[in-house]
Amino acid sequence: MKITIVASGSGGNATLFSSRGTRVLVDAGVGPRVLEQCLSAAGAGGPLGWAPDAIVITHAHADHVGVAAKYNKKHKIPIYASEATARAAELGDPERVRSFSPREPFAIGALTISPRPLPHDAAQVALVVDDGARRAALVTDLGEVPPGLLEHVAGCDVLLLESNYDADMLEAGPYPQHLKRRIRSARGHLSNAQACALLAALPGGTHTVALMHLSEVNNRPDLALDAARDALLGKRARLLAAPPRGPLVLD
Repeated sequence: MKITIVASGSGGNATLFSSRGTRVLVDAGVGPRVLEQCLSAAGAGGPLGWAPDAIVITHAHADHVGVAAKYNKKHKIPIYASEATARAAELGDPERVRSFSPREPFAIGALTISPRPLPHDAAQVALVVDDGARRAALVTDLGEVPPGLLEHVAGCDVLLLESNYDADMLEAGPYPQHLKRRIRSARGHLSNAQACALLAALPGGTHTVALMHLSEVNNRPDLALDAARDALLGKRARLLAAPPRGPLVLD
């Protein structure tokens, strides 16, 4: 399985999972031109160029779903979303929208995708993507680690995990208090410390961890990486931080 992180952050999110001729884009927070440029730079274009076989939406916030309707209507790409997200977001032609249960696995070509609900201020899911040889988990946009999440991602070869903010930077930063409260809440975003607690509890088997959705205002890659490196001490895992705009390729 090849993973290409196209974008990760409040400016837009999109990650391509490719295996055995199947290409699934998770989230549509960037437009086709940016997607094509990133995939071309990463050498991740498919037989039809940039276009994926399907798009899976994790939740209905604009930085994840913003361009989904355009992909659907103009480029005829099917969209998969949970029932709650499908009701909350404009996803394009209903004939090309497939709803999934947030706790039931579903298949797209060679990939099996297993969702699990996450606590956020929109109906959100973590995803485990499995091609039969490798498993990768995408876990972003959650205010706390819910029961069962660690077991859901245990044994994944690759973990893409939110590490959104440094608590001190958020407190001292320019955001208004109501936004700071939202970010820190149980339905907000995961801090560096919370991400590290999950990483410290992670059983063996994960060989790559990419920190995702880092705030450009309330975090720095070096802070997030230093904290995560300590949490992973003794575990043989490669550690990276996804930039706001990629590509970052994980083979």
